[in-house]
Amino acid sequence: MKKLSLEQLQDIQKKSNIARGNILKMTTLSKSGHPGGSMSTIDFLMTLYHMVNVDSKNPKMKNRDRVVMSHGHVSPAVYTTLGEMKFFNIDDAIAQFRLAGSIFEGHVEPDVPGVELASGNLGQGLSTGCGFALSARQNGIKNNIFVLMGDGEQQKGQISEARRFAVKYKLNNIVAFIDYNQLQIGGDINDVMPQHIVHNYLADGWDVIEIDGHNFEEIHNAIIDATENDEPTVIIAKTVMGKGISFMENKEKYHGSTTSEEQLTAALQELNLENNFDKFKKMRAEFTPKPKQHSCKCGQNFPIETGKPIVYSEKTDCRSAWGNAIADIAKINGENAPLAVFDCDLMGSVKTDGFHKILPENFYQSGIMEHHTATTAGAMSMDNILTYFADFGVFGIDETFNMHRLSDINETNLRVITTHVGLDVGEDGKTHQCIDYLGLMKNLYHFKTIVPADPNQTDHIIRYITGKYGNFAIPMGRSKLNIIKDKNDEIFFGENYKFEFGKADLLRDGTDAALFVMGTLTNRAIEIVEKLKEEGISIQLWNVSCPTKLDEEALKAATKTGVIFIYEDHNVNTGLGNSIADKMMQLGLSAKFIKFGVEDYAISGTADDVFKHCKLDVNSILKRIKETL
Repeated sequence: MKKLSLEQLQDIQKKSNIARGNILKMTTLSKSGHPGGSMSTIDFLMTLYHMVNVDSKNPKMKNRDRVVMSHGHVSPAVYTTLGEMKFFNIDDAIAQFRLAGSIFEGHVEPDVPGVELASGNLGQGLSTGCGFALSARQNGIKNNIFVLMGDGEQQKGQISEARRFAVKYKLNNIVAFIDYNQLQIGGDINDVMPQHIVHNYLADGWDVIEIDGHNFEEIHNAIIDATENDEPTVIIAKTVMGKGISFMENKEKYHGSTTSEEQLTAALQELNLENNFDKFKKMRAEFTPKPKQHSCKCGQNFPIETGKPIVYSEKTDCRSAWGNAIADIAKINGENAPLAVFDCDLMGSVKTDGFHKILPENFYQSGIMEHHTATTAGAMSMDNILTYFADFGVFGIDETFNMHRLSDINETNLRVITTHVGLDVGEDGKTHQCIDYLGLMKNLYHFKTIVPADPNQTDHIIRYITGKYGNFAIPMGRSKLNIIKDKNDEIFFGENYKFEFGKADLLRDGTDAALFVMGTLTNRAIEIVEKLKEEGISIQLWNVSCPTKLDEEALKAATKTGVIFIYEDHNVNTGLGNSIADKMMQLGLSAKFIKFGVEDYAISGTADDVFKHCKLDVNSILKRIKETL
């Protein structure tokens, strides 16, 4: 960590004064933004960037220190600091702040050189820092991770999860900073929601340094002390909202309100800065957006050995097949494998124990802290580590959807492995029946959802996603399943089967109607089709493993029968049926269309009893199909 002289600190103080002017100019020009917190944070941020190991000419260098802006609304402070450090022309940030088509958005975005990732969902930054610290350790990189947060943000429960995790895994290169200006949107933080910030960090095993957040010598010394500490450390900086402008100081109004042009003139006079506001007005009016350049590697091959498929001939569950596959991949690639698995106290149920035995140093037990784990896993995956977050569906997707949304925005490389989805949870009941996983994941533009039909297809899918960059969700049920076979009684997803994303599998041919099925119900669908065949009814059966990218040729073939049935243990309003209906409309296809799905929250009981209650058991579907045909 670079140590600075008194003269250098005095120079930084002058730069912070200029930065305050820039903050006011950009927020006044855009007529929106958060100037108050930006001005209370700027002294620490400007000092920090003069000390950390970063390179404006190579913003993504591997051994860089990482600065995570958890309170991403202080983007004006970030942009003016990075502009001062020559990551880009500061004039562009001032003129284009919050302007449509500009990279300088309202909350920090990774399109801006020097910004690590998009943020703004308060409470996730410290978890992100944990992810970056783990990836640095696993990749053999020595660096520092700085996480900047607001004081009101400390009310978020996820921060306490991250604190405990950082201490457990001795992430001593993490330094947290809290801008303690004691104001949030609703006023004094102690009135909005009282909290004991210092005691909370101490109780979880952190060291705490308290400073005057506008004293540059104290800021400098605190950063040095924190980076030389043997424990995760938080710097709590007592600051002033709107610092530097007399009429803004300690006014919560300026958390999210900007100055008028007249107030800007007065503020710049108070700061002894030039008022060149007209220059930026002109630049803003003349701005022309440039096409966004995407650098995402999604879909490209990942350099890792995925091994040969394990072929199952006896009844077993998909979750065991996932566990065996990832353990096999870990064994093949050895201790230096770019792999990480996160578990939330469900090792035996989500079958991560095999991986843990082979690569214990790459296994992270987070306890019952799903929000933190989802964020940490996503952040870690950004550093070329194939990261798997394994959990029950209701926790791994439903509970953590917002975390996955931010991972999707940040184009991470995460694999969300969820077991116990649909009605296949047995006696756990409706609170644990994840019947909305597809409906949720369809909202994420870049996640690929793949639903395996049996253990053999599960194995192929896990090896496929291990060999590709991108975000994937793999939902699977709980119960043991029969091995799916073709009409000749041969294993369908055998050694020679090749998984192709977006391709549906024709399990049985037929002419009277077509039946589309997904996941756990596939075995039941085969039984239904075989029984109908005995009654002289010919049904075409399609297994859909990729419900977010439907096979158009399969839909065209199915439409020719004139009748399409959908069979799923998912919410009937948001699942496979709605996806297929939507795609058929887009393609101009028409047929009689009937959906069989979960029409209300179900009951507690054995899987068979729950399916029967929901009229999704074999006999109920047979009756409903025959009534239609």
